[in-house]
Amino acid sequence: MLNILWTAFFVVSFIYIVLQSLMFGNADLWDEAVNAIFSSAENAFNIAIGLTGMLCLWLGLLKIADKSGLTALLAKALRPLFAKIMPEVPVDNPAMGSMIMNIAANMLGLDNAATPFGLKAMEQLQTLNQHKEKASNAQILFMVINASAVTLIPVSILMYRTRFGSVNPSAVFMPILFATSVSTLVGFLSVALIQRLNIFNRVVAAYLGIGILIVGCLAWYFLNLSPELRLQAAGSLGNAIILSAIALFVGFGFFKKLNVYETFIEGAKEGFEVAVRIIPYLVAMLVAIAMLRASGLMNLIVSGLEHIFVFLGIDIEFVPALPTAMMKPLSGNAARSMMLETFATHGVDSFPSFVASVIQGSTETTFYVLAVYFGVVKITKVGAALPCALLADFAGIVAAVYLSYLFY
Repeated sequence: MLNILWTAFFVVSFIYIVLQSLMFGNADLWDEAVNAIFSSAENAFNIAIGLTGMLCLWLGLLKIADKSGLTALLAKALRPLFAKIMPEVPVDNPAMGSMIMNIAANMLGLDNAATPFGLKAMEQLQTLNQHKEKASNAQILFMVINASAVTLIPVSILMYRTRFGSVNPSAVFMPILFATSVSTLVGFLSVALIQRLNIFNRVVAAYLGIGILIVGCLAWYFLNLSPELRLQAAGSLGNAIILSAIALFVGFGFFKKLNVYETFIEGAKEGFEVAVRIIPYLVAMLVAIAMLRASGLMNLIVSGLEHIFVFLGIDIEFVPALPTAMMKPLSGNAARSMMLETFATHGVDSFPSFVASVIQGSTETTFYVLAVYFGVVKITKVGAALPCALLADFAGIVAAVYLSYLFY
């Protein structure tokens, strides 16, 4: 998918430049495209290097959370819920532990730990699957939850906003939490409806009730603030949660008699390695997007969407953030690059950049997750997984736009 998408960016942009040059005499597009390509390649390198410090900080802290058993503790808290929503999976089956560890790691932002757990869970669930080419109910539900899982700390988005000089990087914290909660709830309920799961038993009702109550109380608090105070309050609360999480990670690790300093250093060393590893991906996607924008094709797409929304009587201030929404289900790298392009074009603290940030944190890369997780067990018939995950994506994106208007 990414191979086709990346190639299409270049080929379609080139064809559009040729047409513009021959039919309308826009010869300047050749110079603009080349300059944009070279400039974006340099920017990608600078962005990656600038992220090194923040990557070292968070990977160090997350290593403490992982080694101290904090992730395992969260997994233990989720076990009763999974036992009810996946009745065909025995409680003592290894797949149960792998799934819970995957979701717990995702919630804490431990992407590197989450993926191996997720792939292992799929392989273990496949041993219970009677039809090897067709996804089981448990695999479908796990995939949809994984593709829309609530992320408690959107580390990467906060890092990029900081890197671009945002005066309040954490202002998007609460809108992202609300939007990703909507995405997860819609994804889960859609699968539950199709699979006719009994979600009205005490255990599931308790977990859903607690989650809805927490999010509802936060929503009630912010809705009762004046519009001009919401953004400031969201940033302040977001910073309080982040600082509390840091204190929890370090404090819990120390309580468990872990050498928190050495463990932090061990994780922080990975920060530089990650920064170096993402340079080629950033260069690839930012260059392709620069080509798309310099050709004028991106503006043509955005302009078309603007006309549609104007015709429908919808405010169009959020439209520049839509490229991030369009790329999100297809590729995380492409969506992130679209978000960074919005930062660079409109300013990191502009409304379009605010919307792009919330969209980026509201959903996962559905097609990537589906391809990797089902591909590892060679499943070709994914059933309701794709439509339910895409429905969750759509709900998350709509919620992200609405919440951005509410908070900004």
